[in-house]
Amino acid sequence: MSDKQTSSTQPREDKRAIRVTSLGGGHGLFNTLRAARKVSDYVSAVVTVADDGGSSGRMRRELGEVPPGDLRMALAALSRDNERGMLWEKTLQHRFGGNGALKGHAVGNILITGLSQVMGSLTAALDELAALLGVKGRVIPVCDEPLDLEAEVTGLEEDPREVVAVRGQVAVATTIGQVRRVKIFPHNPQPTPEALEAIEHADLVTLGPGSWFSSVIPHILMPAVVEALNNSSAPKVLVMNLVAEPGEMAGMSMEHHIHMVNQHAKDLLIDVVVVDLTTMQGASERRHFERAASALGARVIYRDVREDDGRGRFSDRHMPDKMATVFQEILDTPIEDLPAHLS
Repeated sequence: MSDKQTSSTQPREDKRAIRVTSLGGGHGLFNTLRAARKVSDYVSAVVTVADDGGSSGRMRRELGEVPPGDLRMALAALSRDNERGMLWEKTLQHRFGGNGALKGHAVGNILITGLSQVMGSLTAALDELAALLGVKGRVIPVCDEPLDLEAEVTGLEEDPREVVAVRGQVAVATTIGQVRRVKIFPHNPQPTPEALEAIEHADLVTLGPGSWFSSVIPHILMPAVVEALNNSSAPKVLVMNLVAEPGEMAGMSMEHHIHMVNQHAKDLLIDVVVVDLTTMQGASERRHFERAASALGARVIYRDVREDDGRGRFSDRHMPDKMATVFQEILDTPIEDLPAHLS
């Protein structure tokens, strides 16, 4: 148990003193960051850099740059919560139309890549944009070089047991086969020092939700990231998806998601796994899931984190307000005292 968790059972009401670091990418990270900034005035996003599709993929291929799309989304999520911030968020996410070379490119992708070239540093460019947007915190690439994702996939050949290598994030995310394991290239890439520092200085660290093999697991394929997570005294929180991702995780149970984390990072220790109440209602299913989570050293808690319209209809996205409530609960309560269910 971390010193930060056992030192006090009193709620921490001053969010200016809290630092949250969230690892991930894409829409899952976007919603997590929106939740995190409700409990903290200093949120750091440690972002995957393996995208090879769309605008990001084009910039990566044509310019040899780190794909900026997930970084752009993190900046948009952390933009200040006022009229000016909303204007910048909308601008970052805006995509050019028409039929020319700019078609499909996001404005934020061009800003990040152009400023990175001018300043000679992607991290410095992201810090400059964060200052422009009024972000209190940082957006940090997990690595300074583009990563390639490769998956071992079965079910693609006549013999369904035959293993086929599928390379590239888009190809992995959309495969109709079953992903058995993923790798990243180059071998043993070095995380940015800023990413490791953000984990070290955090009061709360989150991983997930998101595309499991594309946005979540790539972080823990870096031994230095796993070591930083295990050395951190902050509670480490794994947020489960609401549904299995189409393609890469289709048909996989939530228990299998946990097995995949353990398989790819056997030394990783997690403190809390957050599961939405609606995703796992059977007692037997929960027992199997909790047994799998125990291999990570984790306590499982079931909470309402699903987006709803206030009229009983749910979406397949996490609701930032609800997640923020759970994050605050974890910050305020020693891990061993967290109830599995709220009465």
